[in-house]
Amino acid sequence: MSDPHRHHPDHHRHEHPRPGPSPAARWRRGAHRLAHRLTPHSHESAEKLDPALESSARGLRALWVSLAVLGATALVQAAVVVVSGSVALLGDTVHNTADALTAVPLGIAFILGRRAATRRFTYGYGRAEDLAGVAIVLTITASAVLAAWTAVDRLLDPRPVAHAPAVAAAALVGFAGNEWVARYRIRVGREIGSAALVADGLHARTDGWTSLAVLLGAGGAALGWRLADPVVGLAITAAIVLVLRDAAREVFRRLMDAVDPALVDRAEDALGGVPGVRGVGELRLRWIGHRLRAEVALVVDGEATVREAHRIAVAAEHALLHAVPRLTAALVHADPAPSPGEADPHLALAHHATA
Repeated sequence: MSDPHRHHPDHHRHEHPRPGPSPAARWRRGAHRLAHRLTPHSHESAEKLDPALESSARGLRALWVSLAVLGATALVQAAVVVVSGSVALLGDTVHNTADALTAVPLGIAFILGRRAATRRFTYGYGRAEDLAGVAIVLTITASAVLAAWTAVDRLLDPRPVAHAPAVAAAALVGFAGNEWVARYRIRVGREIGSAALVADGLHARTDGWTSLAVLLGAGGAALGWRLADPVVGLAITAAIVLVLRDAAREVFRRLMDAVDPALVDRAEDALGGVPGVRGVGELRLRWIGHRLRAEVALVVDGEATVREAHRIAVAAEHALLHAVPRLTAALVHADPAPSPGEADPHLALAHHATA
C-alpha cells in the first residue's frame, strides 16, 4: 500500500486525485497551479527555471572553455619546447595537456547526469560525477609522483637549461593559463555544487604551480645554480600533495554522502517554521551529482486527518525546496505524535534495532 504522505520528487505537482471535488475546490486548485507557475522560485544567481539542467549546462560550458584555454597554453609551450629543447618545459607541457584532457571524463559525467532516471538507475546518473572526481584525484596523484620523480632525477643528474628567457616566458604562459582555468572551474563548481569540477580546478592550480617551478628553475639556472630546477621542483611536489589532500577529502566526503552541517541546520529551521509541524524526527540530505535530495520524517498532531497531514507535508516540502540551495527533490513523511502513555514508534524501532 502506498503511503499517502509521500510525495513525488517534482515539487511542481502536489495535487493528488480526490473523489468528487467541488467546483470551488477545482477553481482553487487551478488558481494554485497558475500562481505556482508564474511565481519565480530562483533563490540564487546560479539557479534558473530548471536549476538541474542549467547547472549541468554551466558545468559543461566551464569544461569546454577551460579545455580550449589549456589547449592553447599547451600549444604555446610545445612551440617553445621545439625551439629550446627544454626537458623541464616538455614535462610541464605534457602535464598541462593531461590536465586539459581531464575535462573529457568530467564532461561525460555531466552529460550522463542529465539523462532521465530508469528502473535500474532510479536515482538517475548523477553519481557519474563522483566517479569522475575519483579519476581526477588519481590524475593529481600521478602528477605528484611524476613531479617528484622528475625533481629527484634532476637533483641526481643536473642538466643545463637552454634558451632560459624563452623557457621563462613559456612558464609564465603556463601559469597564467592554469590559474585562470583553476579560478573558473572552482568558482563554477562551487556555484553548481560539483565536487568533481572543484577538484579539477584544484588540479589546474597545481599545474600552474608546476609552471612556476619551471620559471624559478630557469631563473636559477640563468644565474648559474644548476640545482635550482630540482630543488624548486621538490617544493612544488610538496604543494601538490597538499592540494591532493584537499581534493581527495572533498571527493571522499561526496562518495560517503557527507553534506555541510549548515545545510542540515537550515533545513531544520525551515521545517520548524511550518504550521502544524510538531517536530522533525529524521532528516537526511544527500548529493547526487551536483543536486541535493532530502528525506524527512515529520511529527504532526496525532488527531490530524489524512488530508491535514498531507497538507502539512506539502507545506514542509515547499519550505525545504525554497530554503536549501540546490535541493531538487524532497520526500516527506508525516508521523502522528504519540498519545499520552503511548510509546514513540521511532524510539521503539530504535530499541528493537539495538536489542
